[in-house]
Amino acid sequence: MNLTRREFLEVLVAASAAGFSLNSWAGTRPNWKDVPPDFYDLPRFGNVSLLHYTDCHAQLNPIYFREPNINIGVGDMHGKPPVLVGDKLLGHFGIKPGTPMAHAVTHLDFTEAARKYGRVGGFAHLSTLVKKLRAERPGALLLDGGDTWQGSATSLWTNAQDMVDAQKLLGVDVMIGHWEFTFGEERVLEVVENDFKDAGIDWVAQNIVDVDWEEPVFDPYVIREVNGVPVAIIGQAFPYTPVANPQYMIPNWSFGIRDSRMQRMVEEARAAGAKAVIVLSHNGMVTDFEMARRVQGIDVIMGGHTHDAIPGAVEVDNGNGKTIVTNAGSNGKFLGVMDLDVRDNGVRDYRFKLVPVFSNLLEPDREMSEYIQKVRAPYADKLSEELAVSDDLLYRRGNFNGTFDEVIIQAMLREMDAEIAFSPGFRWGVSVLPGQPITFEDLMTQTVTTYSEITRNEMTGEQIKFVMEDVANSIFNANPYLHRGGDMVRTGGLRYTIDPHQSLGNRISDLEVNGEPMKADKRYVVAGWASVAAPVDDRPIWEVVEDYLRDVKTVRVGEPYTPRLKNVEGDPGLDI
Repeated sequence: MNLTRREFLEVLVAASAAGFSLNSWAGTRPNWKDVPPDFYDLPRFGNVSLLHYTDCHAQLNPIYFREPNINIGVGDMHGKPPVLVGDKLLGHFGIKPGTPMAHAVTHLDFTEAARKYGRVGGFAHLSTLVKKLRAERPGALLLDGGDTWQGSATSLWTNAQDMVDAQKLLGVDVMIGHWEFTFGEERVLEVVENDFKDAGIDWVAQNIVDVDWEEPVFDPYVIREVNGVPVAIIGQAFPYTPVANPQYMIPNWSFGIRDSRMQRMVEEARAAGAKAVIVLSHNGMVTDFEMARRVQGIDVIMGGHTHDAIPGAVEVDNGNGKTIVTNAGSNGKFLGVMDLDVRDNGVRDYRFKLVPVFSNLLEPDREMSEYIQKVRAPYADKLSEELAVSDDLLYRRGNFNGTFDEVIIQAMLREMDAEIAFSPGFRWGVSVLPGQPITFEDLMTQTVTTYSEITRNEMTGEQIKFVMEDVANSIFNANPYLHRGGDMVRTGGLRYTIDPHQSLGNRISDLEVNGEPMKADKRYVVAGWASVAAPVDDRPIWEVVEDYLRDVKTVRVGEPYTPRLKNVEGDPGLDI
């Protein structure tokens, strides 16, 4: 029997999903080395261990996730972690090309490497790794960095209960939040005060207060004893939640960075006996660096939000000591392991390892596997429904359009009869390999929120430029405290030039609509989705894209649109 290329790839994908190794096929790619047998043997160090995952975005099952090839830094962040990609990232951290770790943290040769090493993440495989490390590190705390409840169809349909119960089964000790707040104040409090309290999970956030009296909404920190050592975990929720997400979902709560209050919490925890002070953060890594410079007495910041897969710890000297800053990637793809040597006078030394969760190398935990199968069973047929087949690698992550973003954009332009389409620069959403079917579940990982309704408006050219400048300012601002995370809004029908190193109002130029210069006073029909304003249309974006995929049947995207770039020659955050 002769197989077509697509049929051959589908066989490989099916074999990988069934747990078979693809190493025999991948042997034709000698540049990607086999995984060493001691890959998950981590020597124990010190007397306090912290296990950290973040931004899993409700992915209970293993997935593919491509890291960015464009991640440009400005100001003092230029040329430093986390805004390094590809070979520059590997070189900075001394990681050998062609290794499993090189694949895990970069986009390099992604399709071929993904076929060799298989899918990543999955709570059953993560659970196996957590149990292994806890057995080797008695008393280790498991920290959840937030963005856990959003990102899947089942999380939306169960009001996040599928993820809450998975967290309890995984053995989470402490958690903070961001996208969790888009389920609304009442739902968050219900989980914190019932599910989490019963399970012994502490939800902490020093930077959330009520809008009327500025009283704390949650406990700012918790002190846990690890092998006789009091360890403080201070929570830092995403500070710009009411700006980046709908404020009407959290009308009674005020957020912010609040580093002066953070300083007080550090001092209070020390006075209460803490020998080590850990900040569990959802600031984003560049903001964490700035907080480490401004706030005295923090030993470690374990961060999230910006999905930075950083394979080493970064030390920040604030003039009165050092703070260790880490980030553990996204989608359940990694587990950060921080081992501390803590004495009466504080943290003396540490070891940090970012550990990829390769699902083909870790036996799934039986109890978690049974839970996942049970909670997904009512939705299995819909989730597995095949909408189209992709001839290209589909992914999202990167400062500008990804290939899956291009699919969403094209669907909006055609199905919504618009001249311009805007799609948010979200950093979540799984990747689809060439030859794979695009399932309804894949689509939902790219589009599902509690406010995914579409919009169709008329905007002037002047208004469009203002929107583009505002988004660019939140990503390429030289002040780390003004970063809101995410990437540039994805555009269809609209082309432009961007200089990331300019100031607000001066980054975006040469705008064109369908090949013609954009006119400031002309009105254009603009399609969008996930507006932070109260929705006026009840049709979610996934229905629009679903109709489009069913019609086209085979997706061919090619290279995603990248705007014309200024002043970025040789940028270590750029590999195109």
